[in-house]
Amino acid sequence: MPCFAVPLPMFQDLSKRCFVYTRHLFFYTNGMEIIRASVLGFCFGVRRAVELAEKALAENPGKKVYSLGPLIHNENALRALEAKGLHILEETEISALKEGSVVIIRAHGVAPSVTDALEKRSCQIIDATCPRVKASQKMVERYSSENDYVVLTGDRNHGEVIGIAGYAGENFSQLQDFEEAEKFDIPRSEEKNIILLSQTTYSPKEFEKIEGLFRQKFHNLAVMNTICPATNERQQALLELCSKVDGVLVVGGKNSANTKRLYQTAVANCKQAAHIQSAADIPQEFFNLKTIGITAGASTPDEIIEEVEQRLEAGF
Repeated sequence: MPCFAVPLPMFQDLSKRCFVYTRHLFFYTNGMEIIRASVLGFCFGVRRAVELAEKALAENPGKKVYSLGPLIHNENALRALEAKGLHILEETEISALKEGSVVIIRAHGVAPSVTDALEKRSCQIIDATCPRVKASQKMVERYSSENDYVVLTGDRNHGEVIGIAGYAGENFSQLQDFEEAEKFDIPRSEEKNIILLSQTTYSPKEFEKIEGLFRQKFHNLAVMNTICPATNERQQALLELCSKVDGVLVVGGKNSANTKRLYQTAVANCKQAAHIQSAADIPQEFFNLKTIGITAGASTPDEIIEEVEQRLEAGF
């Protein structure tokens, strides 16, 4: 189908090393208009992990290269890396690893006990832990071992939270949500400094509610806002997008926490919304819309976003 495209420039924010797209409009002969969210796709931490994995594969030909758990929460991207030779390793399999194996620690990071187990197998460790997660690990390790008490908010089943908790001393608790925070208390809290921090991809609104509650409960409270700006930036960009379109496609893995939250925002603020993993998943009804918005989670590769756009351009 013939089309006329009017793209505005794409630029790279070098301070974050993640791609940020300016408004990008496509006009088609069938009257369809496609608008990308101003911020979407790979965040710095995920892009860095993928680049390190591709480098490790290129530098170790004929040698097995492992990712400790799925490198990112995107099935299509994982399949592409597996096709290049990347193998997924579970923590329970470390003891059976061949000595000297190449193992990549993903952006979520791991507990010190896991790193110790890899070192015992003389593994070549490539640490792709996101620098923001690394900072949280160090903070928890320092403050939970002093005369302070650390509270971490986040999904206790998420790899990042499990890894951070592994650095904690005795003075540490992990809270899932506001409901748990309401029931939570710290014995002799007036004698301690309370440190509140969060999983980097935690809901900013939920964290604000918990912070407000803690300010009422604890007088010696220090709040460390460790939520990655990329999370909020994508949410804000999506809210702006929703007001301009008839429907939004949220592109990302079904297991991606930040993609799920983007979809929830899209459902609440747009007439039509769909969570898709690839161009093949685009619902048929979207091809009948006049204006379509595209956003994508922090684990969604650039090429998958491009494929979705191209499929809409083709009209089927």
